[in-house]
Amino acid sequence: MNLFPYSSDNKRYHTFNYDLRQRYGFKVYRVPLNTSLSCPNRDGTCGLGGCSFCNEEGSGEFAGKAQDDLMTQYLAGKAMMSRKWPDALPMAYFQAFTNTYAPLKTLKSFFEPFVEMDEVVALAIATRADCLSDETIAYLDHLCDKKDIYLELGLQSIHDSTAKSMNRGHDYALFLSTYRKLQKTKLKTVIHIMNGYPSESKAMMVETAKAVGQLHPYGIKIHMLNILDHTALGRAHQIKPFTLLEQEEYENLVIHQLQHIPQDVVIMRLTGDGDASEVLAPQWVKNKTSVLNGIDKKMARRNITQGDLL
Repeated sequence: MNLFPYSSDNKRYHTFNYDLRQRYGFKVYRVPLNTSLSCPNRDGTCGLGGCSFCNEEGSGEFAGKAQDDLMTQYLAGKAMMSRKWPDALPMAYFQAFTNTYAPLKTLKSFFEPFVEMDEVVALAIATRADCLSDETIAYLDHLCDKKDIYLELGLQSIHDSTAKSMNRGHDYALFLSTYRKLQKTKLKTVIHIMNGYPSESKAMMVETAKAVGQLHPYGIKIHMLNILDHTALGRAHQIKPFTLLEQEEYENLVIHQLQHIPQDVVIMRLTGDGDASEVLAPQWVKNKTSVLNGIDKKMARRNITQGDLL
């Protein structure tokens, strides 16, 4: 018997895997793609250098090769994934950089071939709140008539002081303005938040989770800051190392955050999957299974479930 209503495997939070199986009837895997677009805080529009934690791959370490066209990337990624999960269904995942940071004609050339593919169950599109014009939002909403569209918005923190330190290039007010527009569409909006940024206290991180939970998106991605080589944050860390969360602290923090998120909100990730060879700190993030197991065991031992403080 499952104690949590959105679980078939005794998880105490609403996993993406559970939601996908309920929705499509099979396991679904994502095929990460690289459109080779940039970001407005990289090219000078609202900043230079990109986010302080982001590397030259634009947080798309596992996306396809930028020199290959998208269909070539997709077929290569699908071939690899299908060997592991031969009966699963593919989702096209536009992962690296900001995947709506282009004219509408360009976006159509990216997305529509995959919308028209019967085997692709959905598209996931990673982007920023300041790169979604009304025209683009209307277009993506129209695509939802043919295919499920998961729109992933990087927020990281509700605190403007943190966003400024990260070189995000926009504030929380702008994010909220865009989010309210997305709420009126059929898009499945996902919000990314980050734990462990050096300038933030645990209380600030919990405040972010509470605020995002109150927005009630389709899904939330939670991840620990990975300090990567060849990033602004990585260079600063090598000069004067930051004090970062230990694994035990992180697990306890995430559990507390989950308690403030409504049960029907899908938890799409609880820790990141960065390129281990690029991680400078903390080293424990390289063992994702250990982190997830630690969270599961603590929640079971304490009889905690997602949303139980609401």
